[in-house]
Amino acid sequence: MPGRWSTRVTMAVLLALVAPMAGQGHAQAVDAVRLQLKWLTQAQFAGYYAARAKGFYAAENLTVTIQPGGPSIVPEQVVATGGAQFGIDWLPSLLAVRDRGIGVVNIAQVFAHSGMREIAFKSSGIRGPADLRGRKVAVWFAGNEFELLATLEKYGIDRRRDLTLVPQPSDMGLLLERKVDAAAATTYNEYYTVVDAGVKPEDLVVIDFNQEGTAMLQDGLFAASEWLRDSKNKQIAARFLRASLKGWEFCRRTPGECVDLLLQETPALNRAHQTRMLAEVNKLIWGPPATRTPLGKMDPDAFKRTADIALKFGVITKPADAGAYTDEVWELAQRR
Repeated sequence: MPGRWSTRVTMAVLLALVAPMAGQGHAQAVDAVRLQLKWLTQAQFAGYYAARAKGFYAAENLTVTIQPGGPSIVPEQVVATGGAQFGIDWLPSLLAVRDRGIGVVNIAQVFAHSGMREIAFKSSGIRGPADLRGRKVAVWFAGNEFELLATLEKYGIDRRRDLTLVPQPSDMGLLLERKVDAAAATTYNEYYTVVDAGVKPEDLVVIDFNQEGTAMLQDGLFAASEWLRDSKNKQIAARFLRASLKGWEFCRRTPGECVDLLLQETPALNRAHQTRMLAEVNKLIWGPPATRTPLGKMDPDAFKRTADIALKFGVITKPADAGAYTDEVWELAQRR
């Protein structure tokens, strides 16, 4: 009996020593990926920064490099040429790129509503889109101009002959200095930049593309179609998406801490502005108005509406095909 007990103890000790080593041998490899943002670092992308800072990516065995964008960066081009595995852009831009034969596919739709607007001073005489004829109108290009272009088309305004389109920088100086008659603005950023500069909201005219019927889906996650054909990459995408959605849920529950994490990343950002931005971004993700689909899952009706608007007003030359988005990565991300 004593000898048998001693043997059992010895075996138990050996197993205890070997088990961690065996676990290390089968540990999942850490995958390094890059995310190309649509714009500069700000609360528009807070969920991704939160996912990194809170360890949600690390928990999925990912190291994530977040690459800021800007007015001249087209995320689809970056992803298509291998500069990043994932990108964020507005759906009409992705559809336009696919229309030219570039293989990228939406894997998750984060924003459920459009925050894009065109704004002008009331003193300019502009009251609505029809009054943009003959004016200097600023807009961001590189895929950000499509809602405006669709609206011009709706009102029979030729973008080449009937007005002057001006490339808009990342600030609102052109409008504030009255160098243009109207300028692009989002509900979560540039609109409040103008108000913070001392302009009263009642002195502004806001052209809301949602009301015009030309609003299209915005921030969505996409990847290169060819890259996703590899089953290993598809699993990486699912892990990345699962962690990213946790980041956005965190920013919804605790927006103050989410802003804190963003400021740790970029201390030069203004806290009050980023706090207000995150509040507006959360509205675009969850509402109001309320959304009927789970976070990140493409609403087929919303996709069709965007695709139909893009086709009707010349953003794309042929109907968008069903391969423009996939639910497969989202569905994989729901599994553990």
